[in-house]
Amino acid sequence: MTDPLPTYPVASAQGVHLTLNDGRQLIDGMSSWWAAVHGYRHAVLDAAMKKQLEESMSHVMFGGLTHRPGVELAGRLLQLVNGDIINATTSTTDEISSNTTDEEGRSTDDGDVLERMMEHSNSYHFTKVFYSDSGSVSVEVAMKMALQYWFTLHQRNNSTTSHDSNASNCTKTKFLSLRNGYHGDTFGAMSICDPVNGMHSMFSGMLAQQLFVPSPSGPKLEDAIDTLQQMEQMLQRHSGKVAAVVMEPIVQGAGGMKFYHPTVLRRVRELCDEHNVLLIFDEIATGFGRTGTLFAGWQNEKSYRPWSSLDESSNDADEYSSTDNKQQSGVVYPDILCLGKALTGGYMTLGATITTDKLAHGISDSGGVFMHGPTFMGNPLACSVALASLNLLMDSPWQERVQSVEKSLIRHLSPLADLSSKVREVRVLGAIGVCELHKELDRDGMARVQRMLVKEGVWLRPFGKLLYTMPPFNCEGMREEHVEKIGDSVYKVVSEM
Repeated sequence: MTDPLPTYPVASAQGVHLTLNDGRQLIDGMSSWWAAVHGYRHAVLDAAMKKQLEESMSHVMFGGLTHRPGVELAGRLLQLVNGDIINATTSTTDEISSNTTDEEGRSTDDGDVLERMMEHSNSYHFTKVFYSDSGSVSVEVAMKMALQYWFTLHQRNNSTTSHDSNASNCTKTKFLSLRNGYHGDTFGAMSICDPVNGMHSMFSGMLAQQLFVPSPSGPKLEDAIDTLQQMEQMLQRHSGKVAAVVMEPIVQGAGGMKFYHPTVLRRVRELCDEHNVLLIFDEIATGFGRTGTLFAGWQNEKSYRPWSSLDESSNDADEYSSTDNKQQSGVVYPDILCLGKALTGGYMTLGATITTDKLAHGISDSGGVFMHGPTFMGNPLACSVALASLNLLMDSPWQERVQSVEKSLIRHLSPLADLSSKVREVRVLGAIGVCELHKELDRDGMARVQRMLVKEGVWLRPFGKLLYTMPPFNCEGMREEHVEKIGDSVYKVVSEM
């Protein structure tokens, strides 16, 4: 860029703080784009990476070769995404990892490790994990999985072995998504982001043309009626063309930080089943606790309690708390699940696309191979720190911490609603706090707001009409005073705009 926005050189990071080169300390209200859920330089995660480097390797190709961090992480992910929380404990992994020889002292292979981790997996919905470089690429992988699944079934049903002659005849090549969605910056992912209000409109002429329905207008069930009606109509008309519906469950992230009711997920699942269409959940931003449940797709009518300054029925901050999120009634499982961001605790880039036996057999039963192979897929360093991060999360009181951050966000962001001439709405769900302005910030406005926030000792990344925060909720050093500082700083900045 010839005229970039101001940048602030960072010398170090520790806990919830960033230290700039000039010595100023900032409270990180962004978790490095929502990834560093445990904060920075956590001793457990540092040790995991150091051990992997010193005792094993930094990288080896994940084609024809495998390694223990990748295998153990796959097992742990399958336990977690299937809700097998009892078996997804550090002690389980430690026991399996330590028992690496058979009765004659011979080393067991990594397949044995995964088999033992999956001893209780007979009822699992998800059974397959595919690693990639990042969250955006995990979405690309999910889209390719869906397309290759339908192409392979079409080819098999038409009893032909000619890939070239059959590919153009498979009609299920479109994706259906919600407007205001965001799924990444690579070409396939861009095509399912909002084509009008998103950040990729300049590429519209080059992207595959997909199908869209309006996103829910608000967080309540009645706000989603039009969405569900149009989703049903679209699938009735185009089910023969649609490979999959792609959604960010409950929270639309970079497309506007909007919340919507979990009944939408359940009804869309039903519609996909009725019309023979796959369902893909993009949990890159919401996965691993951010909304108050381990995955946003686990939200139900009891656990889902967003707070809004526009809703007079919202509880007082001092009385507000989420219900017991261990309850999983109403969980909606997609056919494909995309994960990233917090997967490694913000330490390294890694994506995971998780799917079912149904899709795996659909693609591979006739000798097919899934057509994707990133150079750094399953990177051992990334897998080792991801495994450590998931263990750390599950061994911590993360639910109580999310609830505590949620209460603090409501308490310290709600005063912004008094600035009604500038603020349209303040909303909170889990460890997500949003201040939506009436007017969009232009380039100079964003630079000015960011400069003022840095002066106050807070790091946020405003965009469009939004000043929002997603702090490192599972950081042991996270305190209410940090959230209070964020809220007070945003209030001061907005009042002076």
